[in-house]
Amino acid sequence: MSAVPVTVVAPRAVGPRLEIDPAAIAANTRLLAGRATGDLMAVVKADGFGHGAVTVARTALANGATSLGVTSIAEGLALREAGLRAPVLSWLNPVDADFATAVDNDLDLAVPSAAHLETILRTAPGARVHLHLDTGLARDGAEPTAWARLCRTARRAEQAGRLRVVGVMGHLACADEPDHPANAAGRTRFAWGVETARAAGLRPVVRHLAATSATLTDPRSHHTAVRVGAGLVGIDPSGTTALTWAMTLTAPVVSVRRVRGGTPVGYGHTWTTRRATTLALLPLGYADGLPRAVSGRAEVLLRGRRWPVVGRVSMDQVVVDVGDEPVLAGETATLLGPGDAGEPTPADWAAWADTLPHEVVTGFGPRVARTTAISSLRGVR
Repeated sequence: MSAVPVTVVAPRAVGPRLEIDPAAIAANTRLLAGRATGDLMAVVKADGFGHGAVTVARTALANGATSLGVTSIAEGLALREAGLRAPVLSWLNPVDADFATAVDNDLDLAVPSAAHLETILRTAPGARVHLHLDTGLARDGAEPTAWARLCRTARRAEQAGRLRVVGVMGHLACADEPDHPANAAGRTRFAWGVETARAAGLRPVVRHLAATSATLTDPRSHHTAVRVGAGLVGIDPSGTTALTWAMTLTAPVVSVRRVRGGTPVGYGHTWTTRRATTLALLPLGYADGLPRAVSGRAEVLLRGRRWPVVGRVSMDQVVVDVGDEPVLAGETATLLGPGDAGEPTPADWAAWADTLPHEVVTGFGPRVARTTAISSLRGVR
């Protein structure tokens, strides 16, 4: 049996599309704000974890968040350009970043080192800063051995009217494992860091250590605020709370073909049909954010059923084995979504790729059109 000619007879379909549901973000924000013992900072770095920074920020602020967090100054400026006036903290910048522009646009700045503090004092007088302490990751933040001196230098600058220390921040290394001993060590170090800052004469009114996992599982780490990013879009790294996925990825079937048993599929012929079957082609691949590691593992929803992705994930396309189902070119397949209709979720794709849902949802490229579920806005307060 040879492949038959492909004929498109289904209604016209759009290309690959990523639909974001603000109602899901709103529900997640309300749940997380209800768990927090202090304020909630909505972290919208990495374009709002791939969901659109402005969409996530506006929705979160309307549903319980009181401030916003980003990594780079550029991310903060984009929020200001969109008209968002809530407090915004930027906490990951090179030592020669444009701190003056940040201050001109009313962005708060994290200070993880003496070199950062020196540059801010020289180029951006009047800055509002959050001193950042490394509480156990050996990553960003000041080393404990440098902390007391950083606090004293910041206090002298504050007394001279050159900046204002409004916050102290840290981050837990193992919060997704609530009982891990590193969390207790991180809390202890943070408490020491706050007391050291106070001993230097500082009075930071904003103190934040917890991210999504600790917000959900560890009230001892909450302090005056928590920083939540992943949880806003449905990711709970601790696996303790049912949040709502806010992203749905769909793609049209480009073509279908009937093939005989024993037909090899895709690069390297890593998979061969066992019997006569129908193959459906979808126009997106690893260049669009589908992990190549899911080859031979992933599934998609089509006509109310899950079907396997077969062969290797290519740069621009994947092949789906739909058996004897009379699928037509132009029909729409759902690759991931909230799971309500049986479609895979970002957690499923993460498991197939042996990675995190964070990597899945932040990985989709510009060839995938973004849309917002307008009808869901009725549920956004």
